[in-house]
Amino acid sequence: MADYIHVPDEAPAVPKIDVTVDENDYRPGALRLMKELRPSWKPSEIKMKFFTDGITNKLLGCYVGAVMQDVVLVRIYGNKTELLVDRDNEIKSFRVLHAHRCAPRLYCTFNNGLCYEFLQGTALEPEHIRSQAVFRLIARQLAKYHAIHAHNGWVPRSDLWLKMGKYLALISKCFQDHDRLNMEVPGPQSLSKELLWLQQSLSVLGSPVVLCHNDLLCKNIIYNQREGEYEPQRCSLGRFCVTGSVKFIDYEYAGYNYQAYDIGNHFNEFAGLNEVDYSYYPERAFQLQWLRSYLEAYKEHKGQDGGVTDTEVEILYVQVNKFALASHFFWGLWALIQSKFSTIDFDFLGYAKLRFNQYFKMKPETAALTLPE
Repeated sequence: MADYIHVPDEAPAVPKIDVTVDENDYRPGALRLMKELRPSWKPSEIKMKFFTDGITNKLLGCYVGAVMQDVVLVRIYGNKTELLVDRDNEIKSFRVLHAHRCAPRLYCTFNNGLCYEFLQGTALEPEHIRSQAVFRLIARQLAKYHAIHAHNGWVPRSDLWLKMGKYLALISKCFQDHDRLNMEVPGPQSLSKELLWLQQSLSVLGSPVVLCHNDLLCKNIIYNQREGEYEPQRCSLGRFCVTGSVKFIDYEYAGYNYQAYDIGNHFNEFAGLNEVDYSYYPERAFQLQWLRSYLEAYKEHKGQDGGVTDTEVEILYVQVNKFALASHFFWGLWALIQSKFSTIDFDFLGYAKLRFNQYFKMKPETAALTLPE
């Protein structure tokens, strides 16, 4: 059994540049990186643009000229995010996904971050991922991820429970004032009990362990109307399917995990991030359409014959909605740790409360779901 990513031998090496970029005075460090990566660019002509959507790291775009054509993205790791993210694993995931044409090119790493290619396109909003046309592109792209072999013949295993156990231990250590924590969110003892219940309940559902993105929120989905793998066609509902393609970005949390977790996590993100509204969590009818599109593509990529049966869709539906609970729990723990260490202007404690509240709200109905015979 293995939970690590195997990078193919033919994947290009990624250089390490000995530069540290100060998040508050970023230009000098970024210019040193561009000197290595884009030596033909004149330092005085290099423009820099901050992207403000991320809540783990800080992201900077470097380019020359009037239009953002050739852009080098400089990601500066957030404070203490090594407690949350396995950076070596992230680099391996990046390289594997690029080798399968699922990710942009990784130019280099530096002391506190990495530089990579900018993908042209539009970062999606919650209303986009709910649309009939775009969700099929997302489902098919995620199926492509999940069909990638990156384990060198080993039977892959998920590190979900191990990672959440580490997060929980860190929370117990960081929050000495447990009474205050209990007033805002459940205390470490209650969370430990819930984690045990989740592991016992979900690990027996038979969800395959595959290479997952694990953080498929709207802003991590880039839609490009010009680069389409799919021709215009009539959808099963008789509506016109959009042309174009979607690509996923940000692989910090990528790794081997349960197939149903990745999909359930994506469904949770229908609620948005800055103004969270869980009434947008997809209803059963929508989910069944999404899951059928996903399974059709997954079978194609795996070279499996035969159509998708109603029973297969129903099994995945039950698995996904149960694993959506684990997604709420994971990001609740994550947000508590971020509330202690992050320098990003975001209400992490408030976000933790939202995730745990939704976890306990969903739990009775989700726990009652049963797999079909």
